[in-house]
Amino acid sequence: MLLHFILSLYTFPFTMALGTLQGSNTSAIAKPNCPTHCGNVTVPYPFGIGKDTGCSLDDSFYVTCNTSDGTPKLFLGSTDEIQIYSISDTEFRMHNGFANRCYNRNGTISEDYDWSIELSAFTFSVKNKFTVLGCDDYSFIRGRNGEEFSSACMGVCSKAQDVSDNGQCPGVGCCQTSIPKGLNYYNITLNSFQNHTDVWSFNRCGFAFLGEEGTFVFQGTNDLSLEGGVWERIDATVPIVVDWVIAREHTRNCSESSACKENSSCYEVESGGYRCRCNNGFEGNPYLDPGCQDINECDDPGTHPCYGDCKNTPGSYNCTCPSGSFGDAKIENGCQHPNNSKFSSTILIIALVFGLLAILSSILGIFYGIRRRKLMKLREKFFEQNGGLLLKEKIKSQGSQEAMTLFSLAQLRKASNNYSQQNIIGRGAFGVVYKGVLSDKRVVAIKKSIIMDGSQAEQFINEVLILTQVIHRNVVKLLGCCLEEEIPVLVYEFISNNTLGHHIHSKVGGMSWLSWESRLRVAIETAGALAYLHSETLMPIIHRDVKSTNILLDDNYTVKISDFGASRLIPLDREQVTTLVQGTLGYLDPEYFNTNKLTEKSDVYSFGVVLAELITGKKVISADRSNDEKSLATYFVNSVTENRLHGIIEPRILDEATPEQIQGVADLVKRCLNLQGCDRPTMKEVVLELGNLRKSTTHPWIQQQTCEETRSLDLEVGQSDLYDVSLVSYGGSKSSNTFIHVV
Repeated sequence: MLLHFILSLYTFPFTMALGTLQGSNTSAIAKPNCPTHCGNVTVPYPFGIGKDTGCSLDDSFYVTCNTSDGTPKLFLGSTDEIQIYSISDTEFRMHNGFANRCYNRNGTISEDYDWSIELSAFTFSVKNKFTVLGCDDYSFIRGRNGEEFSSACMGVCSKAQDVSDNGQCPGVGCCQTSIPKGLNYYNITLNSFQNHTDVWSFNRCGFAFLGEEGTFVFQGTNDLSLEGGVWERIDATVPIVVDWVIAREHTRNCSESSACKENSSCYEVESGGYRCRCNNGFEGNPYLDPGCQDINECDDPGTHPCYGDCKNTPGSYNCTCPSGSFGDAKIENGCQHPNNSKFSSTILIIALVFGLLAILSSILGIFYGIRRRKLMKLREKFFEQNGGLLLKEKIKSQGSQEAMTLFSLAQLRKASNNYSQQNIIGRGAFGVVYKGVLSDKRVVAIKKSIIMDGSQAEQFINEVLILTQVIHRNVVKLLGCCLEEEIPVLVYEFISNNTLGHHIHSKVGGMSWLSWESRLRVAIETAGALAYLHSETLMPIIHRDVKSTNILLDDNYTVKISDFGASRLIPLDREQVTTLVQGTLGYLDPEYFNTNKLTEKSDVYSFGVVLAELITGKKVISADRSNDEKSLATYFVNSVTENRLHGIIEPRILDEATPEQIQGVADLVKRCLNLQGCDRPTMKEVVLELGNLRKSTTHPWIQQQTCEETRSLDLEVGQSDLYDVSLVSYGGSKSSNTFIHVV
C-alpha cells in the first residue's frame, strides 16, 4: 500500500524565523486586507491565505487555514495533506511521514507502509537527511531533480548489545545519508534481509524517513524495540525542510526593476528563480509596496547603543558626543569633557594603560609558550600511542627507510592547506581523503580516518609496514603515514583519471566507450592485483571491499586498486578469520555476510560482480528490475541459467566479441558468484582464464607488436585502447578530472 500523507496528531514546537520579512511594521507582512496569521504561524507574502483571494503571488504560494477541529492549522494549497509549521524568508517546514514495515515472529509481514510525496513548485532542502532504523533493513529513496535520483541506506546489527545509544547513526541499527539539491519528489520503500526472524526479540519493525538534520536523535535499542515511542517522536518532532523561490516566469532576471521593491535587493538562486531581501538598515516585506522601510536605530538602544546625541540616517545612524566633549559616544562613559586640571591624571592613566598592555603582552607570550609546549607534548603522546616508536625500530631493523616515510603534522597540513574543504576529493564512512601537494611537488592523497582502536597500535604498525612493501603496478601505493594526530593519517599516491565505475556508466552517444579488448585488459589487471594480494605478499591480504568505484584508472588508463580501509591481513597459518561484516551492498559475499567468516573467496565473489558490471554496463543495485533480481549478481546468474544472457550484455560487446568469448566470461562470472566459497575459482585461476580469452580476441597484426609498442601507438595518436575515437574529456582538463573514492 502506498501511503501518500499521514495526518498530524501532534503540534511541532517550532519557532518562526522570518528575518527581514518580520519587523516593527507588521502591516507589511501580507497584502492589505489579507490575514497574516493562522494560529501561531505567520504567513508572509508571497504566501497568502485563501485561493483566488489575491493574497498570494500565484496558486503555488496560496495556503489554507483550517479551523475545523478548533485549532487553526496551516496547509499548502487547498488540501489538508501538507501541514506547514513555520515560514521563513527562504524555506518552510512541513509535517513529516515515514515508511515502516513490521513483522511477526515467523517472518510474515504484519504492517507495511511505503511513503512518497511530490511538490510541484518547491524543492526539498539539503538540510534534510534520509534515515533508516532497523537491524535487518535496507531502504531505497528515489526522486527527481531534473533527472532521476536514487540512493540507499541500510541498518544492520545481530544483537542488541551492538547498538549504541549515543545519539549517532553509525550504520549499526541506524543509517543516514544525504539527498541532492533540487529534489521535488521522492519515494521511500523499505525491505528486509531476513524478515527480522533473527532480531525479532528486540527489533520487530523497520523505519525509513526524510527529515531535518539534527532533529532526530537515535536512542538505541529503545527506538528499535518501540519502547521509546519512536513512531510518535518522528511524527511530532522531525519536520521536513522545503526551499522556496520565486519562479523565473514572474520576471526574467534580477535586473528587472520590478523584481524587488524599494530599499531591497534581488539575488538569483542556484536551483532557478530568485528571492528578495531588505538592505542593511531596512526592514519589511521586499515583495510588497512601498518596499522595505528604514529602521530608526535611535529607538532601539539595546541593539544600536548610543550614549550621546543620536541621529537616524537612511539605513544607518550617527552617534556623536554632546557639544564640548569628545570620545566614542557608542560606549558607556565614552564621552569625556576636557579639564586642564586633570591633564596630569590623564597622562598617568595613559601610562598605566600602556603598562598594563605590556604586562598582558608578557602574560600572553608565556601562555603561548606553554600552549606550544603542550601541543608538542600532545603530538609526542599521539606518536607513542599510535606506535611511532615501534615503527621507527622496525624501519631501522628492516632497513625499509626508503619505502616508508614518516610525515610530520606540519608537512601534511601545509600540503592540504590545513585540511581545507576545497581539497576534499573523497568522503565515506571510514574517513575523508584530501588532495595534497608536498614540498617536493609530488601530488598525494591524504586519508584521515574517523575510527582507530588504540589497543591495536602494534597490529596497525605491522599492517602499515606490510602495505608499504606492496609494490604492484595495479595497486595504489601507500607512501607513508603521520602518527602525530590522535588518529593516524595515511598518505597514498594520487590517481587522477576517475574510477572504473564512472567509465562503465558514463555513456557517450548512448553507449559506453569501453571496447571489448579494453574491458578484458582492465579485468585482467584487476584480477592480477587481487591474486598478488592473496598469494604473493609477505602475508595474504584480503581487500574486503572490491567494487568498481574502488578501481581507479591513471592517465594511461592503467588499473589501480584502492581503498584498503576495510582490508585484513590473514596469518599464514590460518585460512580464514572471523570479523564484523564490512563491505558494500550488491558486492558483498553472501557466505561472508551469513557466517562472518572471511576468506580470499570473498574477494572472488566481489570481483565476479565487478566483471558482470563490466560486460553488462548495468548498475549493481537497480530498482528497475524485479524484486528477485534487483541485485546484479542474482540477475546475471539467472540470465545465464535461463539462457537469456545476450539480453543483458552491452550491445557493443555483442558486436566486438565472439559468442564463445562472451559465454566464456559469463561462465567465469557465474563460478565467481557461486554461493559456496569453496566452489569459486582462485584469483590466479581467474587471471589465467581471462588471459586465454584475451588472446583469442587479438587480431593477428596486433599480435606481432609488443604491449609497449601498442600503448605507445595509442598515446601518439591521442587515443586509448578504449575505442577508435578521441579520448573523452571529463571537465575540460586533467586537473578537473581529479577523483579519489573513499568508503
